[in-house]
Amino acid sequence: MKTSTHISCYITVLLLFIHCNLFAQKKNNYAASVDSLIKTTDIRNFNGVIAIAENGIVKYTKAYGFSNLEKKTPLKMQDNFEIMSNSKQITAALLLREVDKGKVDLQAPIKTYLPYLTQSWADTVTVHQLLNHTHGIEAIDKPLLFKPGTSFKYGNFSNVLLGKIIAFSSKKTYNQMADSLFKALKMKHTFAYVKDENKPIVTGYKNKDGVFTKVETSQINPDSTPADGIITTAEDLVIWNSNLHEGKILKPETYKLMVSETVLAQHNSFGKEKCGYGYGIRVNNNGKTKYIGHTGLGDGFASLNIYFPKNKISVVVLENQMNDKLELAYYFGNQVKEIILKLEDKK
Repeated sequence: MKTSTHISCYITVLLLFIHCNLFAQKKNNYAASVDSLIKTTDIRNFNGVIAIAENGIVKYTKAYGFSNLEKKTPLKMQDNFEIMSNSKQITAALLLREVDKGKVDLQAPIKTYLPYLTQSWADTVTVHQLLNHTHGIEAIDKPLLFKPGTSFKYGNFSNVLLGKIIAFSSKKTYNQMADSLFKALKMKHTFAYVKDENKPIVTGYKNKDGVFTKVETSQINPDSTPADGIITTAEDLVIWNSNLHEGKILKPETYKLMVSETVLAQHNSFGKEKCGYGYGIRVNNNGKTKYIGHTGLGDGFASLNIYFPKNKISVVVLENQMNDKLELAYYFGNQVKEIILKLEDKK
């Protein structure tokens, strides 16, 4: 009788183990596809890190290549990358936190918060239009490209002004506000760039037909930091996604504004058709599965940060190489995204 009971218990445990193992494989069945992508594609084309997470828990990581090609230093998941225009999403959130505090009105003209501006357009361009690139500003000393709110023109200058609005509203520097938020979120490896500050960042390279050339100088400067100057790791961006998209950074109504389509724009990483652009974030509602996120390119770096809201999946691909051919700049990030997208479409 005892033997029969022991056998029954053993079978139950075995079946439970098999079920759990199959469930785990099903949940993580993208791992083999991503591994195959890296191994079967010309190795010269990928040098970076990948993190895929579900519900804020990292399920897959891969560091491949070198943080410094000359020294043949292997990349690690903890290595810091420039994420360039993915910084815009962070700046948008910082600005919207000032909105949550009642210190900034999205529909107010930017002169309200930048009183030193003497240009006539400062009285008509709104904070909202800076956030979604419908402002028409080409440069501080040039006329508008179009009437504010009538078209979309992506660029860095709007985020330069957003950084100054954040500083005006908070009475602190942009870097102080950003670093304070990173500390609160326990993003231990993330910071706003400061030139000549001795903090480790992997070396960026330009890739021309498989020949890598080190980028010696950075385009980031104190004014441009809100547009391109956040330094972070793939796993810290997973922390960012989890907190942002699960309501731990912004009030629900403000977050909804951030991820809502306010204008249509096209980017190859989000499909051939135009999709929505919110505040520092692209919103693709064109297919069966919705996904949101942004890209970043420059200084020998390429970054893609995608989030699938339905099942709370983050896909982060950071590379310290920038392909000379723009159509290949986000090749690996796009391919990893497509692997997850196909799996999500089947659910």
